[in-house]
Order: sequence, then C-alpha cells, then structure tokens
Amino acid sequence: MDDITRLAATLGLRLQALKVQVTTAESCTGGGIAEAITRIPGSSAWFEAGYVTYSNTQKTRQLSVPVGLFSTVGAVSREVVEAMVQGAQHTSGAQFAVAVSGVAGPDGGSAEKPVGTVWLCWGAGEQLISRRRQFAGDRDEVRRQTVKAALEGLIQLAAGEIPEQG
Repeated sequence: MDDITRLAATLGLRLQALKVQVTTAESCTGGGIAEAITRIPGSSAWFEAGYVTYSNTQKTRQLSVPVGLFSTVGAVSREVVEAMVQGAQHTSGAQFAVAVSGVAGPDGGSAEKPVGTVWLCWGAGEQLISRRRQFAGDRDEVRRQTVKAALEGLIQLAAGEIPEQG
C-alpha cells in the first residue's frame, strides 16, 4: 500500500468515527484526491462527492465561486480555494471539504505564482484553513504532493488540529 492510499485509509477511519462525510473540489489535481479516497473499500460511507472544476467557468457554475475573483486575485489564490470549499460543502452537504488550485506546470507559472505554487483550503463546518505551498518537481510530482498534502490536512482537521503544513 503506497503512502497516499494509507493516508486515505486513515482519513476514512477518522471520518467514520466522527460519522461525517467529506467532499473534494479540485483543479490542478484533476480528481486525484477523490480517486485516492475511493480506492478505499467502503468509502461511500464517508465520501459524499468530488468536483473537478478545472476551468474558471466550472468553478463558478458548479461551486458558485464569484466570477470577479478570477480577474482580481486569480484562480490560484486563497480567496478562490476558500470559495471552492464553501461551494462544495453547500452543494454536497458534507461537513468536511478540501479544495486545491495550483500551477502544476510545466507551463503557466509567473514570477508571482511560479510552477509548483498551490493553494489548499480545508473546511470543517464554518471553519476554513488555507495554506499556500510551493512544491518542487515535474507536473506529476506537484500533483502527487498536492494530493498528499490535501489528505494530510484533512486527517489533521478530523483530529481537531489545524493543518499546518498541508
């Protein structure tokens, strides 16, 4: 069992103990977090829904991200991932959520948001915790590190901790 599958299994145990469900709102990972979660037998008891909103249009359409955020702060921002979490929670009814938006590469980076820049947000009820991370490596490595960080943060949140590194 690889580390991501182990993390997803640990998350499942924590969420089942709390009798709550989780939802995911993903951009740069393209559904990788939801895929990791659904590797776990019985995940339907604690995984409600996954939203892959790669385009800004779909972030607005599916998750109610205010369209004005994209021109003011960009898709890779605290404000957008926080809106993604809130939209995913509202639409799915899940108590816990994670959202990610980033620049996986190899193109698309800028001086302000270089390749490997990822914003993550975790939500538990009304509580939102957002972190900006800078991951190294190629596209696959950035995406893998993002999935791992998202799961680690959810595990911390389910344990009543604040995701620090996630």
